[in-house]
Amino acid sequence: MKSERDRGSAKSSRSNGSAAVTQTRAGRTRKLLLWGALLVILPACVGAAVSWAFTPHTPAHPQIVLGDGTHGPLGMAWVPGGQFLMGSDAKQAQPNERPAHKVKVHGFWMDRHHVTNAEFRRFVEATGYVTTAEKKPDWDTLKVQLPPGTPRPPESAMVAGAMVFVGTSRPVPLDDYSQWWRYVPGADWRHPTGPDSNIIGKDDHPVVQVSYEDAQAYAKWAGKRLPTEAEWEFAARGGLEQATYAWGDQFSPDGKQMANVWQGQQPQSFPVVNPKAGGALGTSPAGTFPANGYGLSDMTGNAWQWVADWYRADQFRREAVSTSAIDNPVGPSDSWDPADQGVPVNAPKRVTRGGSFLCNEIYCLSYRPSARRGTDPYNSMSHLGFRLVMDEDTWKEAGARQASARAAGVPGAPGG
Repeated sequence: MKSERDRGSAKSSRSNGSAAVTQTRAGRTRKLLLWGALLVILPACVGAAVSWAFTPHTPAHPQIVLGDGTHGPLGMAWVPGGQFLMGSDAKQAQPNERPAHKVKVHGFWMDRHHVTNAEFRRFVEATGYVTTAEKKPDWDTLKVQLPPGTPRPPESAMVAGAMVFVGTSRPVPLDDYSQWWRYVPGADWRHPTGPDSNIIGKDDHPVVQVSYEDAQAYAKWAGKRLPTEAEWEFAARGGLEQATYAWGDQFSPDGKQMANVWQGQQPQSFPVVNPKAGGALGTSPAGTFPANGYGLSDMTGNAWQWVADWYRADQFRREAVSTSAIDNPVGPSDSWDPADQGVPVNAPKRVTRGGSFLCNEIYCLSYRPSARRGTDPYNSMSHLGFRLVMDEDTWKEAGARQASARAAGVPGAPGG
């Protein structure tokens, strides 16, 4: 017969054993709950990480840095450079904008606005430069834009002039731009829509009717250069990754017009204009609309802008083959554009960006940072201008030369 001590020990053992079993079961339960939680949470975390990695994000608003002539070139804004998604896969994107792909650009200074009529006038007065539109067309540069075998026009047709938007008096099908564009003899940068027009009172408007060759000549005189296509798009985005417009995703936030484009400016649908009202409204003064995140005005709308690269419709597909970010791309070595009917696919073309006062929802929708097209480098048009960039090293070298000139007492040496 067991003693009280033995019964107590046995009872204690059973209690301890029961407690151990309970603790073991509880431990197993906790582990099962933990594993269950992990099975639920882990995929969610991974999914969130993957989603974050592949979803466009809006970085903090960049700091605007403007040159004052001493700390950076006057009239220019600093674009810090960095990696971004170039092009677009959005619904509005055209095939030549696809696919979005990783690109990296280095920092640079960019003109805060288009080169204006007043600025281009100073260049012409200082150099005596004659623009492409002011000269008789050169057959050798013209014929490469025409189907092989096209006969040379008679001498009477080879007169100085440029392409002018004339619009239409009524709605027309939008598959033939010759109905609203015309080659006008006597049109040039001083007379944007023809010999009877002028730029009086428009010193602060973008200069138009300038060819790629004209823009390059001005850039050389100014000590600057045309931006590459990648630099232009990075700058146009103003720090907003894959936003639809240079200012965000809404065309007119809070009903506010953000760029000089057809809708909101014209009472009739494109390309209908009212001759009694003077036709299309045309360009607006530089800086009329809000600047983007880098302090740059009219990166889209107002007037198209020449950039340095040759144009290929398939260039973004070619670049997207790379799995890593392409560093400071300078574009292709040739041109290719199968979409321009009646023009040889390999006819020389340079990239133009940004859209203009003619861009609209139903036709081109090119007032988006990713929109692009190719243009004959000798073509001058009433909605096409340019702006320039400058590398930091170039600015420092210019500053050093100016400082040396001032130290040597050279008359007229700039003060910065």
